[in-house]
Amino acid sequence: QVHLVESGGGLVQAGGSLRLSCAASGRRFGDSIKDMGWYRQAPGEQRELVATIARDGRTNYADSVKGRFTISRDNAKNTVYLQMNSLKPEDTSVYYCNALIAVATIERTTEYVHWGQGTQVTVSS
Repeated sequence: QVHLVESGGGLVQAGGSLRLSCAASGRRFGDSIKDMGWYRQAPGEQRELVATIARDGRTNYADSVKGRFTISRDNAKNTVYLQMNSLKPEDTSVYYCNALIAVATIERTTEYVHWGQGTQVTVSS
């Protein structure tokens, strides 16, 4: 059973910073964790992409966070991070960690999407 556990959320004033972490656990992963990412969902809104990072380090960001947020990962620790700087009230959301994990059998390799439970980020004006 794969678990993604987020940490690092909280309350911060506008202009401040937070660092989110998400660690995958539950089995031996080796190199099976492919893309990892962060998404967010505000009340009454759709879940939206914040940033993703491939296993080789290639990154992708939502336009709204470019230049302010940085995604990184430590493959040895099966962990992805999101450094959030210059936070704005509109960044207030529940942030969810996401991981694409491959499971290989003799017949085929199948990739599954896993989600964390979410961590609240609140930015006050």
